[in-house]
Amino acid sequence: MTRLIARFWDVDEGAVRIGGVDVRQISGNRLTSNVAMVFQDVYLFEATIADNVRVGRPDAPDEDVAEAARLARVDEIVARLPNGWNTAVGEGGTALSGGERQRVSLARAIVKRAPILILDEATSALDPVNEMAISDTVRALSGRCTLLVIAHRLPTVVAADRILVLDQGRIVESGTHEELRAGDGIYRRFWEERSRVEGWRFRPAVTESR
Repeated sequence: MTRLIARFWDVDEGAVRIGGVDVRQISGNRLTSNVAMVFQDVYLFEATIADNVRVGRPDAPDEDVAEAARLARVDEIVARLPNGWNTAVGEGGTALSGGERQRVSLARAIVKRAPILILDEATSALDPVNEMAISDTVRALSGRCTLLVIAHRLPTVVAADRILVLDQGRIVESGTHEELRAGDGIYRRFWEERSRVEGWRFRPAVTESR
């Protein structure tokens, strides 16, 4: 779906439209300027953290870069590194962890300020604390742009205006979080299973003294 919107592929039948216009009728430059994407597999350039964030909008003022960094929690990464913003990330971002690379990529997409933001498993490498923080960021961004979020982790999508549940490549459910939870489908079962897992805890073994 995301690759069809970005025209990595074209549809064999029907059409994909943005603002009522078939994406095949939109120039490559215009489409690129209107869509920002964060994928599960992140690639960073062999440059500094600052340079990689500014790829989204090279002429972005410092305050916009700082805001994007705060929203994506890149400011926390920068604060603990000796060279801060000037830290070299290595080829492909190998000097950073997977979660850190995803946060830099998200900041890059935010600073672009495109009207459409696509997040494709963009929190897959994050720990639970940062995942919840980024979920808050996604909610904050919902008033600024159209968000398309693809995720297996439910906290990322619970605040969506509309959730589509796919099974075997087909849409099988559609609705808000509350509507889908009230139903008897895949989403409800997925949510209940997640709740059971979250409630599971190790308990120390009890031994009897004789």
